[in-house]
Amino acid sequence: MSVLTDGYFDGARDTILSVQNKDGSIPWFKNGVIDPWNHLEAAMGLNLIGERAAAEHAIAFLRDSQAPDGSWFGQLGSAVPIDETLHQFTMQGLKDGHKIRDTNFIAYIATAIWHHYKLHGDMDYVADNWPMVKAAVDFVIALQSPEGDIRWTAPDPQTPEDDALVTGNSSIHKSLLCAEKLAVILGHQAERWTVARLALADALAHRPHRFDRTWPPKTRYSMDWYYPVLSGALSQEESEARLAARWNDFVMDGFGCRCVEDEPWVTVAETAELIIALKAHGRDAQAEDMLGWLVQFRDENGAYWMGMQVEEKVFWPVERPAWTSGAVILAHDAVLEITGASGVLTRG
Repeated sequence: MSVLTDGYFDGARDTILSVQNKDGSIPWFKNGVIDPWNHLEAAMGLNLIGERAAAEHAIAFLRDSQAPDGSWFGQLGSAVPIDETLHQFTMQGLKDGHKIRDTNFIAYIATAIWHHYKLHGDMDYVADNWPMVKAAVDFVIALQSPEGDIRWTAPDPQTPEDDALVTGNSSIHKSLLCAEKLAVILGHQAERWTVARLALADALAHRPHRFDRTWPPKTRYSMDWYYPVLSGALSQEESEARLAARWNDFVMDGFGCRCVEDEPWVTVAETAELIIALKAHGRDAQAEDMLGWLVQFRDENGAYWMGMQVEEKVFWPVERPAWTSGAVILAHDAVLEITGASGVLTRG
């Protein structure tokens, strides 16, 4: 019996399952936005706590909806307005034009399938989903620049910007590593993917000018700070220097990780991901200590609030996104090393 199976995450499980649609898709919240990355984060969380059928139903949704070129459209969650009276997201005014083909969203399927394999050891399942993974990864690396960075979206009319994101590219690096491992166990060649990943790692570590070229830098966001560490793209020394440089900007002791440096708003998913980054960097004790901070963000049923306005001690917005619960479950497995999949996000 472990924290993953002893009922501790029943509230998180129920939250995710309550929003999962009949087609397997998992939106942020009931009738909310759907994007492949957050959808898979929730699915991996379900898989860890014994809901394999629901997790595979979520993966089947992507298999059934993948475009012939390997991509998926996803709704851009940052475009969803918040009702300032209710302190909740509202879908009013969100149109199809907010759907994009984000390369990070698309690549994440490789991480989810590798996670499934490490959890269950089911080679037949990997083989069945290999065509989906290969098509997705090939689509993503086709959008890599000669300098190694990968365009943040497909060049569709609604996303004409030829630019790259630090957080998105860091996550892609992790997904490429997982894709290579899938290729190896299936006996397929993956040299092109390895070359692409190494070039991407070089860009993340040494070519900061390749990111945020056409818009203001996103350095106020904590994800741009810790995600290169989480990605595995940096050396031990580079990771240590990066964490130290802005720790005090983003970490509120006893609470967690701010979403942005200039607001006292701690977000639970970012805190969970920082915990995983600390574990990946070898700061095991610090990761376990921070993991204990997450208990204060549980509601009366054990589901997780999106975040807290720390100065006012109020949960804001009053949402419990499916992917937040997924991230917390993944962080517990990563730190406590409960399952065979615990190292997927920390070691690959």
